[in-house]
Amino acid sequence: MEEFVIEGGLPLNGDVVPSGNKNAALPLLAACLLTDEPVTLRNVPQIRDVLVMRQLIESLGAVVEELDERVWRITTKELTASHLDPDLCRRIRASVLIAGPVLARAGGLKLPPPGGDVIGRRRLDTHILALRALGADISYERVFDIKTSRLRGADILLDEASVTATENAVMAAVLAKGVTRIRNAASEPHVQELCKFLNILGAQIEGIGSNALTIVGVPGLHGGEFTIGPDLLEVVSYIGAAVVTRGSIRIHNAGVEHLEMVGQVFRRLGVHWEAEGDTILVPANQKLTVASDLDGAVPEIKTNIWPAFPTDLTSIAIIVATQASGSVLFHDWMFSGRMYFTDKLVGMGARIILCDPYRCLVQGPTPLYGENLESPDIRAGMALLLAALAANGVSKIRNIAQIERGYERVDEKLRSLGARIRREVE
Repeated sequence: MEEFVIEGGLPLNGDVVPSGNKNAALPLLAACLLTDEPVTLRNVPQIRDVLVMRQLIESLGAVVEELDERVWRITTKELTASHLDPDLCRRIRASVLIAGPVLARAGGLKLPPPGGDVIGRRRLDTHILALRALGADISYERVFDIKTSRLRGADILLDEASVTATENAVMAAVLAKGVTRIRNAASEPHVQELCKFLNILGAQIEGIGSNALTIVGVPGLHGGEFTIGPDLLEVVSYIGAAVVTRGSIRIHNAGVEHLEMVGQVFRRLGVHWEAEGDTILVPANQKLTVASDLDGAVPEIKTNIWPAFPTDLTSIAIIVATQASGSVLFHDWMFSGRMYFTDKLVGMGARIILCDPYRCLVQGPTPLYGENLESPDIRAGMALLLAALAANGVSKIRNIAQIERGYERVDEKLRSLGARIRREVE
């Protein structure tokens, strides 16, 4: 098993380009199963979760050609299987996204329970309710048995604005007979990318970017090309890395138009950046000071559905807060396990009180010290890597496969910015 060894306390400086958006690539690969014509995807991130999704669609009959390392042509002339490998499904949460397209095109499949990060309960009820509304018959006995004689358009009010449930419902609805209306739909940038991609293939989806989607079913989809946008979570992770190391970096192709709310939240921690077109410049030696609420109360940074502050950036913001002067309360009501990694930060010298599974209070600034760590999930793992970069001394991070599920060649990119980080075998 490999680990990262990091010598902290060095400012990061230089230029970096984020990889393609993991959370867009996964549903886009699943959506390629909806057509028998070739589809070309550009800017495909070379990360573990994407490679697992590739294995899943290949197991169903897709043929993936690498025209270039990040340009894939996917052709699924026919679906040759309807059963998914349980071991592959356990590796990623996004395996559930296979349900919508295979149901729409082949009429059924057997889907083992998905895996993914252990950050609390991650319900599948919204997926099931949406697919049932479209005409699916679904039973469960250790494996989901999903089938239909014909999907038909429906008026669907999602019981939560789930990203993956919205994506599953959209992919099923594009080939359903009639009109589907999805209310309380998720509207994250990667949901928008999926809808735009499907429209390029011949789907008829309106309301993209809103919480109300209208889909007019079509008999079939054709081929096409699409370029995956930048990974906003990676962009903000590098912003955080520059800030906590007191360095200055320039991030190209940063997806600036989607960072407005993140910018508001980070400004409350004293973090600022400059935008030049689609490039972000993070200045060095920022005066990190927490902005109190108007009445002088401790501010609260609370996650919510898009376009509010996303849950996946909570861990990065907590690391930044440990280096900012003042107190701030973080509240992530979505996942009951998101905050548990903070005990590792306390061991590095941070002043953090875990109030309950959903809230923690951070008081800074505090110097951090090198420590032996283990990555519990993708986002917490990246946050620990940022803490190690900011810390005095040497840190080791085990279980780096978790980080590499979502971040492409992270050690190489950090070395290009001046970090002292190497990969070793334990």
